[in-house]
Amino acid sequence: MAKIFCIANQKGGVGKTTTTVNLAAGLAKVGQRVLVVDLDPQGNATMGSGVDKRKLELTVYDVLLESASIAEARIRAEKSGYDILGSNRELAGAEVELVELERREARLKAALAEVAADYDFILIDCPPSLSMLTLNGLCSAHGVIVPMQCEYFALEGLTDLVNTIKQIHANLNPDLQIIGLLRVMFDPRITLQQQVSDQLKAHFGNKVFDTVIPRNVRLAEAPSYGLPGVVFDPSSKGAQAFVEFAKEMVARIGTMR
Repeated sequence: MAKIFCIANQKGGVGKTTTTVNLAAGLAKVGQRVLVVDLDPQGNATMGSGVDKRKLELTVYDVLLESASIAEARIRAEKSGYDILGSNRELAGAEVELVELERREARLKAALAEVAADYDFILIDCPPSLSMLTLNGLCSAHGVIVPMQCEYFALEGLTDLVNTIKQIHANLNPDLQIIGLLRVMFDPRITLQQQVSDQLKAHFGNKVFDTVIPRNVRLAEAPSYGLPGVVFDPSSKGAQAFVEFAKEMVARIGTMR
């Protein structure tokens, strides 16, 4: 059965989508079966996986409104090596429509249960706000992977996220926990980043992943080619770091079981 993880951070621009698609491609490279769920109406994870969001016949929107199953709506991202449940602007409307519906926060969980046996990992790319969409993701997941930059404001955002996860754990999803913090866009030459990294390790201990994702131009360029960096330029430092991170995730899941 698949392990389901949200890639979440309430702060925008921290590399959630970059982390999602590159971790997915890295896991596929090390032999794992992966589904990416794009829960962001911007559809960046969809486009970054080489799928044109404008041409999707079925999306996560249809799954949340229960007019289609994941088996019907998922698409194979051939070059990237994983399946994706895509999204587009339609999904913004789901926010309003879900409010009126029964089991509104558990709809994604029910849909994922039907395909969980098909995958080793299901990665959910959440929008930056704590919305009904993010809530659906967090209620479905076994854990949260938090990508974060090592800078002062990121620490403040982390406090908010930890409190949110505690509330959801207490009230809606007792399985939910922080799996780990991933340091992204890291530049070891910047003293502040080193200091924040040390603070994170002191405070969160083994919840901080050993792998560090460096600031890398090739990772930033890859989405414009509709590919994860791991596929776009496998020899780049960023791509190699994500493959290492994928291996670390597989090992960490082994200890969770």
